[in-house]
Amino acid sequence: MSQPKNPLHGVTLEQIVTALVDHFGWPALAQQIDINCFKIDPSVKSSLKFLRKTPWARQKVEELYVAKKLYQQS
Repeated sequence: MSQPKNPLHGVTLEQIVTALVDHFGWPALAQQIDINCFKIDPSVKSSLKFLRKTPWARQKVEELYVAKKLYQQS
């Protein structure tokens, strides 16, 4: 099934977190999304573990990624 309009199609959660960390850095990412896995001893691995278990946090991360991607395209 093709999803050409879905900006998250084919992008893993690890790719999303890594892209956001590369763009913002951990401190700025923690300011954007107030969750402890970005504030206290942050790592991609611990963030993925938390985000996979916490739908509301994952949604916020995905929304920030889409907003960043759309901003870069304009």
